[in-house]
Amino acid sequence: MTQAEKTKGAQHIEQLMQQLPPDSERYQVLATAKQFKSSWVELGEWLARVSNSRRFAEWGFTTFEEYCTREVRIRSQTAEKLLLAFRFLERREPGLLERKAGRPLPDYRSVDLLRQADEQEHFSMAEYSELRQAAIEEERSHPALARQFRDMAHGHRPELKTLHQHRNALLAAKRLSTSLQEIADVPGHLVQALDQLVDYLEASQAHREDGN
Repeated sequence: MTQAEKTKGAQHIEQLMQQLPPDSERYQVLATAKQFKSSWVELGEWLARVSNSRRFAEWGFTTFEEYCTREVRIRSQTAEKLLLAFRFLERREPGLLERKAGRPLPDYRSVDLLRQADEQEHFSMAEYSELRQAAIEEERSHPALARQFRDMAHGHRPELKTLHQHRNALLAAKRLSTSLQEIADVPGHLVQALDQLVDYLEASQAHREDGN
């Protein structure tokens, strides 16, 4: 999301808040959404309440997803991860919720990786503990934890590593193809060869995804 989009979203939320009683539940959700980056746990908690009670219907929204995208201004995928991460902490790591007012918790995406490691059969307890140590005690960044999680997953399912490599190669080939279109004196046979490579990688990726 661009800075302009963020500003527009913040303005939208502030305008709605001006129309609501400050002590209302609807106002509190929006106030928390404004501080999303620093207080994702609070937002996850509020969204869980709204989802469970279906209060969004009273506020004129057909679905919870519509409420999140139109009023809270977060994507439905983000809302789902927030809910899953918060509910995971409630179920698996309730003690961590007590830290929300003090030592900050990991990024909600990192907590979601812990949830996946806990729920997927091929992750062992030792691997979950290793990820937990990295995320919570060592406070590793989300990109670093994502790499660690991916390496563990690839160790259990080597075909996922191959699929990941194919995706990266395809993205690189497409970027190069786009760049070559801006260079007039590139020989045609090289452009054609690159197009063939992109076609091959796309077909290969589709085949591997179908196999998974």
